[in-house]
Amino acid sequence: MSDLQIGLISLGVILILVLVCFNWWQDRRVRQRMQEHFPEADEDPLMGGLPVAAGRREPGIGPAAGADPAVDEVTEADPVCEAVIDVVFSHPVSGAELQQAVRAIQKAGEKPVRVLVEHEGGHTLRLREGNAYLSVQLAVLLANRSGALTDIEWSHLWTIAQDLAERFEGSVEGPEQPQVLQRAQALDELCASLDAQVGLALRLGGTRALGEVLQAVKDAGFVSYGSQLAWMSEAGVPRFILLFDGEPAADFQSEGVDRLDLLLDVPRSQPDEQAFSRMASVGRDLAARLGGTLVDDQAQPVLENADHAIDEKLHELYKNLEKAGFPAAEGRTARLFS
Repeated sequence: MSDLQIGLISLGVILILVLVCFNWWQDRRVRQRMQEHFPEADEDPLMGGLPVAAGRREPGIGPAAGADPAVDEVTEADPVCEAVIDVVFSHPVSGAELQQAVRAIQKAGEKPVRVLVEHEGGHTLRLREGNAYLSVQLAVLLANRSGALTDIEWSHLWTIAQDLAERFEGSVEGPEQPQVLQRAQALDELCASLDAQVGLALRLGGTRALGEVLQAVKDAGFVSYGSQLAWMSEAGVPRFILLFDGEPAADFQSEGVDRLDLLLDVPRSQPDEQAFSRMASVGRDLAARLGGTLVDDQAQPVLENADHAIDEKLHELYKNLEKAGFPAAEGRTARLFS
């Protein structure tokens, strides 16, 4: 074998190795992004043998299962969607003491609160008992589907911050209330202009046994996603969910079902140029399986010739969400539209 042949073979082997490493790296990036954005999904007793979709775990105080104890998740408050109150301690506070003090801090009224603790290199959501901390940030969501942050909710959070400061001999710093409420109102108005939920109903023509309906739903392709039944995208994000007589699967207690509802929550769903027609198609398939009638929110039969026009309107809304900085189905957007 000549030197040229040996060289070409060696070059080919190197190229193959580079390609394998690149594919591994790409796959790892995709998996990491999916884990960041999908809620944790567990099988619900109502679902029986339905397959379970993998999901995202929302970050919070305390070590993550399976996480490297030497690595902290460093993050920052969201300057667009959150208002922050800083509690600065006069001396380092142990992680064990601080964890006990902030464990119950989850909401101010109807607005979620994230607790960020100051550690080397920045703030983190992961509080570790063996570390010491000099400050805490209480980051409250400015708006969600309950409306804009109110003066009562802001005052509630301020009281929580003052209690922490008194407990650990600290000081409280934060923006003035009128400024915070003005930001909250502007964000709420923006989100209201971008929000949309589209529903279809499948009338079954009488009460059907829950087991029979669940089997048809499973055969149609729905999977359990946390406490919901969802039609999933290839990326592992729900396109739309299914309700029993208007109730989420986890809350449904009856042995019989009269109506199924399909709900497309635009800001929380995977962007799709055929969002409505896909849901309508699945609804028609379920109607054929169960002998029901698919109707819109005006109780009118869903006509196929209207699907495309609705798809175009929803696709425009997906684009508007992206332009506003709230891409559909991302974690930040899901928090705002919850």
